[in-house]
Amino acid sequence: MSGARPTNESTLSRIAGETLLAGYRLFGRLVTPLLPLLHARRMRRGKEDPARRGERFGRASLARPDGPLVWLHAASVGEMNAAQALIASLAETGVTVLLTTGTVTSARIAASQRRPGVLHQFVPYDTPGNISRFLDHWRPDLAITLESEIWPTTIHLLHARGIPLVIASATMSERTRAGWNKVPFVARRIFSRLTLCLAQTQGDAERLAGFGVPRVEVSGNLKYDSQKLAADPRALEDLRTALGSRPRWLAASTHEGEETIAASVHETLEARGLADLVTIVVPRHPERGEIIANDLSARGLRVARRSAGEIPDAGTQIYLADTIGELGLFYRLAPVAFIGKSLVPEGGQNPLEAARLSTAILTGPHVFNLQDIYTPLIDAGGALVVEDEARLTDQVERLLRDPDAARHVAVLAGDVTDAGSGALAATLDALSSWLPIPARQDGT
Repeated sequence: MSGARPTNESTLSRIAGETLLAGYRLFGRLVTPLLPLLHARRMRRGKEDPARRGERFGRASLARPDGPLVWLHAASVGEMNAAQALIASLAETGVTVLLTTGTVTSARIAASQRRPGVLHQFVPYDTPGNISRFLDHWRPDLAITLESEIWPTTIHLLHARGIPLVIASATMSERTRAGWNKVPFVARRIFSRLTLCLAQTQGDAERLAGFGVPRVEVSGNLKYDSQKLAADPRALEDLRTALGSRPRWLAASTHEGEETIAASVHETLEARGLADLVTIVVPRHPERGEIIANDLSARGLRVARRSAGEIPDAGTQIYLADTIGELGLFYRLAPVAFIGKSLVPEGGQNPLEAARLSTAILTGPHVFNLQDIYTPLIDAGGALVVEDEARLTDQVERLLRDPDAARHVAVLAGDVTDAGSGALAATLDALSSWLPIPARQDGT
């Protein structure tokens, strides 16, 4: 009797998991009539593109090209930037790459980075009707998602159609595992339908395998292999000319509240003698540009806005770069950068983009979403933690007054970035068994 018990428990768990997932899909069908209302609300808040509304409901705005097609999903800007080298490598094999993202900002960046063989669509809402329409039209030969995107209906329908699904640069933190452990019978039903997980670390691999992923390999973090952020050479030269020898620092990918901190740092440093200082602010969400400009101007600061076509002049104190896809320009201009979403408890932004462009990195303490990247950087001295506004002020001043110290921090960050590379090659090697035939005609 005791020997049969685990089988019975396993069967009951399987039934329970399938029942709950069926309930999730039923819920998706039931709420489908309400999704247009949700979408309209998101449009009013600037979070959706009205011209491409149909894509979110699985209605394609582009024709499917002939030949094999790989669907690659990157949730937002960070994942999309990390995937650029992988996307380029896949497109070079001759397959069409369908890139989906879920944010307006990522869509704008994708439009600015168009390359042959790569199409962009917004990812559909995870309901049976939306995903079925999407799959009926695009008929992908392989699906790849980045990092930790888990959508139960999408996974179920890909599995039902026999379309392999790979998670690349996959992560699962202890916190996430604890969450899934509350419903392990559901987790196993979801993760067992994945074809392959290419984990960032051995720890990620063990946690993923524990939920029944059929095949798990450690391939590393694609963020370490992503390309340098691009910069328009003419724009770079124009800004270098405009700024001249003035000291400047960058507050990059800032979130609400961090622009005010950057303004206070600027005011304090001016009072300490850096009278010609320029602070460059690049908000994570450029649509907030007008609000930020008004707030900083109300403090008496002279603000120039890039979205208005303005170039900093001799009187500019804050240069607000509220545009899309130009962060690479400002990392090249500033020797010191504070990476945002970290002085507010939001989890941090990718610092490797700054490391690749030889910018000294400062970060707040709230980087829990990117601990695997920040830990080696901080341990090596390639990123300096600033706990609050006062500490940020002190470090910006120190690094601006001591260029050799700033360069040293940047070099250490570059060393960590170089040491972590190799994920792209490992990912492509692991994917070779699943890529459509034209991608393997050269034997790779």
